[in-house]
Amino acid sequence: MLVYFGILCILDCISKLFYKSCSIVSLTWCRRMNSKTALSHELRRLVETRMESTLKGIEDTLQRILENHEMRFEDLKDAIKSLEESFNLLSQKWNLEILYALFLKSAAGFSGLKKILGINSRTLSDKLKSLKRYGFIERTVETGPPLRVGYSLTTKGRNTVLLALPLLYYSSSFK
Repeated sequence: MLVYFGILCILDCISKLFYKSCSIVSLTWCRRMNSKTALSHELRRLVETRMESTLKGIEDTLQRILENHEMRFEDLKDAIKSLEESFNLLSQKWNLEILYALFLKSAAGFSGLKKILGINSRTLSDKLKSLKRYGFIERTVETGPPLRVGYSLTTKGRNTVLLALPLLYYSSSFK
């Protein structure tokens, strides 16, 4: 998206320079986009470096475990099944979006989430119930006129968001 707007900015400036009337607003916006793009590249390098380090640490830890303990596939079946259930839940439409919205907002009400995500009420209600049942979010009800319902991430939900971020980054780098 950032690249798309950057390209539009450049095309806008080129067309206005052709007519000798590139506005200050366009130039300012272009400079701002260029600084965001540079920040984006720096952030990408930082994420890549940290991911490499983390993956190396995980691989080393797994190698030590395998050296010191005999591990059978049958021992991993329950853990894998639990992981599959989590992946199935999180891969359903809207679930990750809801978690990331709550991560960025810390907490939000039903109407706030609906507005942020552009999702219909029934779907949002179903997804929130599902995420609550699996322990990713918690629901708080504030009594009094008016009755307010708020949603926030649990520790499990917050950790899931943080663990999913490198996976999202990793999968998007191959598109």
